[in-house]
Amino acid sequence: MEIKSLSRSLLACSVAVLAIGAVQPVFGQGCIISRSNGQVGGPESEGGYMAPGDFQLGIGYRHQFSFRHFIGPTEQTQRQVLGNEVENKINLQNYSATYQLTTRFSLTADVPLLLASRHTNNSPIVYTTQGVGDIAFMANGWVFNPKENTRGNIQLGVGLLIPAGKNNISNVVDAFDGKGPHTQVVDYSIQPGQGGWGIPFQWLSFINVGSTQMYFNGSYTAMLQSINLNTIRSATVNALTLTQYNSISDQYLLEAGVAHAVPKIKGLTVTLGPRMEGAPARNLFPGSNLGFRRPGFAISVEPGVQYAHGGHVLTAQMGKAFYRDRTHSVPDVLTNGHGDAAFADYVWLASYSYRFSRHPMANHQGHDTPDHVTSQPAPADPAAGHTAGAGAAH
Repeated sequence: MEIKSLSRSLLACSVAVLAIGAVQPVFGQGCIISRSNGQVGGPESEGGYMAPGDFQLGIGYRHQFSFRHFIGPTEQTQRQVLGNEVENKINLQNYSATYQLTTRFSLTADVPLLLASRHTNNSPIVYTTQGVGDIAFMANGWVFNPKENTRGNIQLGVGLLIPAGKNNISNVVDAFDGKGPHTQVVDYSIQPGQGGWGIPFQWLSFINVGSTQMYFNGSYTAMLQSINLNTIRSATVNALTLTQYNSISDQYLLEAGVAHAVPKIKGLTVTLGPRMEGAPARNLFPGSNLGFRRPGFAISVEPGVQYAHGGHVLTAQMGKAFYRDRTHSVPDVLTNGHGDAAFADYVWLASYSYRFSRHPMANHQGHDTPDHVTSQPAPADPAAGHTAGAGAAH
């Protein structure tokens, strides 16, 4: 494909995604905020495409504080008035390593580390968890030859999500109700793992136009099981909905936007675009979709900055939610109910990566590329939504 034809196709795709991401969604399924560091949509580094033999290490950080309860798109403001809102605090670190096998194909490993807490304002109990989450391995490939497409391309990836994270962490707590301390399995929203295997899919697309880059990135983790029968979350048995167990839910993340190089400051780029993430009510692969699940989604506007120097890349982003929706789960439909969930106002993201190159002086991206707006966005997070989101049931 000639670069002009490719550029027109990518440009149309990016503009369409930006338009869709900026309006209220019309589909019925959605997601609670996925615990993913996400992917920076802007340029990756002054090196552009990774060359065969290149090796890149990265660390990402995510923080969010969920406390606003929603049923559907309606905020349950009475929860804060009554003082019984649930507050979830998520601190997630993602450690990643990528090795470029050939000009077009690479391998990535992603290991998350979660530190989280959960507290209901009218209770003295604070639940806490920490530990390694579910680990992902990805194989990625560029659709078009990087040597012939220096101003735009599409990368596709598929992998395996391994249930390395604990999904049954419990705390010994005392509600000071005269019953004394007891052991309680903590809510699935702060468990490091889901308890199931999954297949993560991801894609990157970008096009450079002058000193500006347009991008559309996304990921979807399809779980191979739909219910965790190994951990009991409630002593109340429900033969119809199986909500005494936790559901194992798919999760997804979409990001689109523009990255613009700051004039006269080599290596500095600003980014802006919409972000949508969450967990659907029904998984992609067939299953009962029973068990306890808080499906829903959040849409945010996400400004950010990125600085690249040599093999070093620093990024910082802040997503401000403007639409949140706790959708019906399958058990909700069966019981004619509608549970709630807690969402965050903001998600704070930061990352650092360093590339070890066998050819540090080489310009991998080819010719005619504008200063510090390069041909490759940052790698997608292969473990996007690797565990359930930070929702909180009423």
